Amino acid sequence: MDPFEYAHKHKVVWMAQNTNLLPTTPKIKEAVIKSLDEEEYNNYPYKKGIFGLKEAILDDLGLPDFEVILTGGGTEALYIIMRAMLKDNDEVITSDPSYFIIHHFIETSKGIPTNLPIYKNPWKYTPEQINEAVNEKTKMILLIDPINPLGTGYSRDEVKAICEIANDNNLFVLNDITYRDFADNHTLTAEFAPERTIIAYSVSKNCGMAGMRTGALVAPPELMHGMRVFNTNDLSINILGQRAALAALETKNEWMPNVKKTTRNNQKIIKKCVDKTDGVFLPVYPSQANMFLIDIGERKIKPEELQNKLLYEHNIFVRAGNYVSKSFGNRFIRTSFSIPEEGVKKFADVFPRVVEELGK
Repeated sequence: MDPFEYAHKHKVVWMAQNTNLLPTTPKIKEAVIKSLDEEEYNNYPYKKGIFGLKEAILDDLGLPDFEVILTGGGTEALYIIMRAMLKDNDEVITSDPSYFIIHHFIETSKGIPTNLPIYKNPWKYTPEQINEAVNEKTKMILLIDPINPLGTGYSRDEVKAICEIANDNNLFVLNDITYRDFADNHTLTAEFAPERTIIAYSVSKNCGMAGMRTGALVAPPELMHGMRVFNTNDLSINILGQRAALAALETKNEWMPNVKKTTRNNQKIIKKCVDKTDGVFLPVYPSQANMFLIDIGERKIKPEELQNKLLYEHNIFVRAGNYVSKSFGNRFIRTSFSIPEEGVKKFADVFPRVVEELGK
């Protein structure tokens, strides 16, 4: 059986998709129920979105002069950006490992991802690496910060240096900030390259609303006109998702600190487990996101075998590395930890035994 089919049919410890299963606020559910009770779903939403949501997104980012297109999750925002910004053979500075759905959208738009290797210390781009990769075909830098799947974050100085490269070479910067709220500190590229920054925004992970498929494309007005042409949501996006997102953003400061605290404690549990397991290690710790990688390369275990054994024998769902890396995916699994502590403890109990069993 397909792993996702199995996982959706069974009660599993869900560590495979970086979803946030931790308590946020009951106001999200209350907003959805109120919308249902009022049968708001009978009508199309206002095409620009419910009143207050775009303003809440811009307030969350501190970018009052930017504009917003509401999208079906951050993924649709990424698709619109690539279709709007790329022409044949335009290059986008990308990494490996990475979130490869974005690379697929680049290729669908007839662009070329560079797939710069970052599976080595410091486990992220360096400005020097980006600068060396820039050529006359380069159109954009993809900056996923914090990085899916490594969990690495960029310092303010690093973001500034990358933006200086973009400014000097007339490049756009796609700032994918899906995991921003899990970081200790985060700097938007808009601080240093406001006219060149395009942001993919999502409430799926931070607000625990992945199933609502609610996100946004955020950009300065001068860039937004060309992207609106590719927006198919002329009647806006799901009304329930919009109500939930507004409730979440209006209350985020009340509950996000507890979510972040729990993810950091869960990281400690996993690290202790990994440290006592021979031949495995965490490339990045602590993670600035709600996921990181566990390197199992020294044990000569196939990540798919480890994924499947954890899933089918123990109902623990992690992700094999080939999903997020073409060159290094045979070395690691990705685990997310924005889940209740009991699930993380179950993983920590089972993981060393499964590694030993497969490594014999």
